[in-house]
Amino acid sequence: MTQEIVEGKKAPAFTMPTDGSGSVSLKDFSGKKLVMFFYPKDNTPGCTTESVEFSENLSKFRRAGADVLGVSRDSVASHDKFKLKQGLKITLASDADTNVIDTYGSWVEKNNYGRKYMGIERSTFLIDESGKIIKIWRKVRVKDHVADVLAAVKELRE
Repeated sequence: MTQEIVEGKKAPAFTMPTDGSGSVSLKDFSGKKLVMFFYPKDNTPGCTTESVEFSENLSKFRRAGADVLGVSRDSVASHDKFKLKQGLKITLASDADTNVIDTYGSWVEKNNYGRKYMGIERSTFLIDESGKIIKIWRKVRVKDHVADVLAAVKELRE
């Protein structure tokens, strides 16, 4: 990690391939807020719940001036299947080499029953219209998370 990721600092630039053979960059969201969430794996219980809830609330996020981007290490092909299977409306970006995930401090050592390994820490970043990080959620618990993020986005409008 080259820079510390903290609230109030500029969000690191990125460009990643997305579902539907697209591409996404931070500059694509210039002039609007971005909710970027990192999740471990397509089609797993927590990740599916989180992605579906963000998707179901996408119109509310957009009315509040924000777009939503999900990021994992999964391939674009995996994202395409995941979106189709779950009926997702949000954009999913593939960071197969974990460059962006690591830059945002979400590539961490995990410990599962004494086995240590590197993996994605479920985390969410709220980035404002000028590209500044407004709020960071680390070690996210899926229950009520989307509602918390939406409330934070709406708060910025007031």
